[in-house]
Amino acid sequence: MTVARGGMARAWGGGPGHRLYSVVVFVLLASLDNVAIGLIPPLYGPISAAFDVPQRLLGLVTAVSFLVSAVAAVCWAYVGDRTHRKPLLMIGTLLWAAGTGGSALAGSYAVFLVAQFVAAIGLGAVGSVGFSVVTDLISPRRRGLVMSFWGLSQGAGTLAGTLVGGLLGSSDWRRPFWVLAVTGLVATLAYLFTYDIRRGQSEPELAGALAAGGDYDYRISRADVPRILGRRTNRWLILQGLTAQAAFGSLVWLPVLFTQRAEAQGYSTATAIAVGSVFATLFQLGGVFSIVGGLIGDAVQRRTPRGRAMVASIGILAALPFYLVLFFVPIRIDVPDGAGTGAVVGAVLGSVFTEPSVGLSLLAALLALALTSANAPNWFALIADVNPPEHRGTVYSLGNLVNGVGRATGNYLVGAAFQALRTAFPPPLNYAVGLAAFQLFFVPTGIMYWLASRTSPEDIDTVNHLLHNRGERLEE
Repeated sequence: MTVARGGMARAWGGGPGHRLYSVVVFVLLASLDNVAIGLIPPLYGPISAAFDVPQRLLGLVTAVSFLVSAVAAVCWAYVGDRTHRKPLLMIGTLLWAAGTGGSALAGSYAVFLVAQFVAAIGLGAVGSVGFSVVTDLISPRRRGLVMSFWGLSQGAGTLAGTLVGGLLGSSDWRRPFWVLAVTGLVATLAYLFTYDIRRGQSEPELAGALAAGGDYDYRISRADVPRILGRRTNRWLILQGLTAQAAFGSLVWLPVLFTQRAEAQGYSTATAIAVGSVFATLFQLGGVFSIVGGLIGDAVQRRTPRGRAMVASIGILAALPFYLVLFFVPIRIDVPDGAGTGAVVGAVLGSVFTEPSVGLSLLAALLALALTSANAPNWFALIADVNPPEHRGTVYSLGNLVNGVGRATGNYLVGAAFQALRTAFPPPLNYAVGLAAFQLFFVPTGIMYWLASRTSPEDIDTVNHLLHNRGERLEE
């Protein structure tokens, strides 16, 4: 059973500017774990050549890192739901910075693998503990919108990782790891000056008690775990990640698909990597529409408590045909071979207007990513809606653990599928067929969100009553 503990330390500062700074820091730094995730795939070729190992072993590093990070996040989140959260975020950030720097120093595949595992352990804290903190700053009416920025920052991080890895690493694969390690050290300093956010401070049911000087001292205990899993909406929100992330995990190979297309047209490896990274980044810009998905989720949720889950379900299922267009429409690439980064970026951007196939692929990509991006903000917001404050970090991390299993499975199995498909489909067609097949995992994901829309009204009502009763007790 959840228990109350001694009073929390009072938050220092907390003016509008300080709160805004804190939100910006937490949202921006949440993107860094995805920068680290997106950094390696564009560099599979040069890293595998440097260590003299097949590329599939680099895919294994990415897949296992997903899993290690997700397992670590459960531990970080449980501790964060019981204790002060800022020190945990700082320690986690330092760990992933150390692991990223160690990756740059690695002289063998084994050392690189260990360094990535260290980074993954630290990354587990950034998402899970940070999520718990941010939900305490957001009122229920605006959760979809604000969590869309949280999700967008993570999507932007993946794009930044892809772009930084492909452009900075095209001639020296170690360079982007050094850049990210230094960024991690700066991030740790930024955490020092953030606002100490009080647990539960965004809940309307607790507003009166907290304003009167009360502290929401409820903390998670091991006895709460069965209760967490007993909430039906939690079960659907957690399980959907297994199939959703199998599909999303396969998309980290998108830069490889476009790199292979460039190599098939006769470009050198360095130019092909740069082209693949720029195309993959450009085609994932549809993720910015997660803000729209969050706004729609907020609006529909105000009309019906089924709203957020329904928006996520419809968006995911509607995106499937647009992914197929993205993977199979042939693209003609017209880039000067051996040109510098600026020339490559300019040529790729220009092809959007001069090559109809590129323009069509970009449109399909924007629509596909825009529709599926409705998933993230509404998933985040639903976790906050159906769980009390002291459970949210742990529920998020449990969902993230299943996400990690799904993403690791999708990332690794799609790599094996590419190899198996080579006998029937020569590159780059084997990559297109493999990626298309893995997007079918979105079908059960959409169904599970629909089921969550049927259970969420009761779970939301239960949490609201619980917080109302606790607020009254705190005011006594």
